[in-house]
Amino acid sequence: MYMLYTALLALGLLAGLPYWMFCILRQQKYRAGLSQRLGIVPRRLVDPRGGTSIWVHAVSLGEVLAVSRVVEELKRSYPEHCLVVSTTTDTGQRLAQQRFGEENVFYFPLDLPFAIRPYLSRLQPRLVVIAETEFWPNFLRLVSRQGAKIAVVNARISDRSRRGYSLFRGVMVKVLRHINVFLAQTGGDRERLIEIGAPADRIQISGNLKFDVEFTGPPPPIVASLRAAIGKGNAGPVMVAGSTMLGEESLLLRAFEIVRSNHQRALMILAPRHPQRFQQVSELVASLGLPVWRRSLWGGENLAGGVLVLDSIGELAPVYGVADVAFVGGSLVEYGGHNILEPAQQGVATLIGPHYENFRDMVNLFRAADAVRVVGPAELPLVFLDLLSNPAERQALGTRARETLRSQMGATQKTLKALQALLEGAPQA
Repeated sequence: MYMLYTALLALGLLAGLPYWMFCILRQQKYRAGLSQRLGIVPRRLVDPRGGTSIWVHAVSLGEVLAVSRVVEELKRSYPEHCLVVSTTTDTGQRLAQQRFGEENVFYFPLDLPFAIRPYLSRLQPRLVVIAETEFWPNFLRLVSRQGAKIAVVNARISDRSRRGYSLFRGVMVKVLRHINVFLAQTGGDRERLIEIGAPADRIQISGNLKFDVEFTGPPPPIVASLRAAIGKGNAGPVMVAGSTMLGEESLLLRAFEIVRSNHQRALMILAPRHPQRFQQVSELVASLGLPVWRRSLWGGENLAGGVLVLDSIGELAPVYGVADVAFVGGSLVEYGGHNILEPAQQGVATLIGPHYENFRDMVNLFRAADAVRVVGPAELPLVFLDLLSNPAERQALGTRARETLRSQMGATQKTLKALQALLEGAPQA
């Protein structure tokens, strides 16, 4: 099975080589970490010097945030092991390097033996921790063969993933047997893991690590700058639309134009999900005749009546704190939604579109507590206007969101307890 999978993966990569070469030549994000993905271990990467390591894999920025407390606690509790973090995306890589040090962070290799073995040889992992859902057959087999324990933490299976994995359940049963423990976010995720082939006796429900993410320390300078500009320019109300995707910005900007007809000094802060779209979104705003600034070029000018494009990484979460109303993207169009916890932690009234399948359990929890509003494109401007004209309801909605988030905290300690049992050989609960 593994030989066939490896051959098909290699053939697929070779067949797509012209496309990937075009992407590499055209965009920096495809060049980033290319040698590391091909199995060349960066010299800067910490060397266990004959010892062992704990390897944590977090695909992107959201997963890096989710596992940050787990990483720090593992470093503190097990200083005898080097702790390294791999990511797949460049945004995740940058945040991981900021949080854990460049010498401890690298790009995850391709799922081909020649690319994986150099890392296993160098790092000698005793425990591999995988965030959410990354089931790479060769990687799991080679890690298990080397004798390391494997844990999948914050595990979730979306409806789309379940359908895909279920088509290959016979293969998945063999792949997933290499994993020692699955820590599922919810009971629904546990059932979906079983459905795709995970051993039921290895699955625990630990909750969602993202509920435990805390934004400690002083906010970045942009927050103070925004508050000063908003106050000085008498701008507002403020709408922050975060993690927006292709097709959503035009709908949000149309809603903003309607809001502006009632609130002439309103401000929208628009944060596209992907950096490569910053320029495109800025041009879209300008084409509608709206005043537009880019955060990277903004010098403190009056923002009243305009749109600020947040073309930066890692600043969205604290920027939600300046909002009167927030919108979380990937949900007006069929992308499956994004994490609503960042505005909830700030106590901000939050809207989300109807396409939130990837965060269904989280959103439904908030909906049950009347702590989020789900709106379609047609009613979006009306709901914005209603909340902006009703401060008491707006504040109550944000308060319920913060309280709902706090009621679900505790996944970090459950996760650490399970990982400790794996490392120290204790029986699993």
